Amino acid sequence: MSLLDVSNLDAGYGDLQVLSGVDLRVDSGEYVAVVGPNGAGKSTAMKAIFGIADRMGGSITFDGADIAELPPETVIRQGLSYVPQTANVFPSLTVAENLRIGAYILDGTPEERREAVFDRFPVLADRLDETAGALSGGQQQMLAMGCALMLDPDLLLLDEPSAGLAPDLVDEMFDRIDAVNEAGTAVLMVEQNAKEALRRCDRGYVLASGENRYEDAGDALLNDEEVRRQFLGG
Repeated sequence: MSLLDVSNLDAGYGDLQVLSGVDLRVDSGEYVAVVGPNGAGKSTAMKAIFGIADRMGGSITFDGADIAELPPETVIRQGLSYVPQTANVFPSLTVAENLRIGAYILDGTPEERREAVFDRFPVLADRLDETAGALSGGQQQMLAMGCALMLDPDLLLLDEPSAGLAPDLVDEMFDRIDAVNEAGTAVLMVEQNAKEALRRCDRGYVLASGENRYEDAGDALLNDEEVRRQFLGG
């Protein structure tokens, strides 16, 4: 049974429908990337799964339970965490305070969870008392992921984790995501850096105009001549 199963999803915002009949699946421990052109509906799919965008039709199940009608504050308690592309940390609060907020549904801030985050993002341990706004863009993204991982989720949703990063930091960010997945957390990632995302993931989806276009193993999509021509710049 799939960990996450999205079937025939229609979603959008108010009267604006963005997605039409989208299917997505993530198995336990799997690393799945969603790529496609700007405006394809990739981020809307993530938001619909997490209960932020409006679901207009279709089903969303997580670990066998229907989560389609659940608000985000309930979804997160099911074992699913989400890192949005922007505004994903509290810049005026310290690193330690941001991590504490990440664990807000727990009783206190479990030290073992914090240590697990530091194992994956050592720079955070060195800057605990600094405000998040003083961190570099890459460090803020690490903090955002660290906050999401404080709950030790079964599935981590990442929306454009490399967006806005300097080119020399992109590989490091992907390496960090690889490590999170290798430690046992399933990852569903939306990413504009399609070639790198497909190179690293187990399986990928290509969305365009709010619909599924291709689904296959990451390396198969990367080497598919038609996918490369249409979506990867040749």
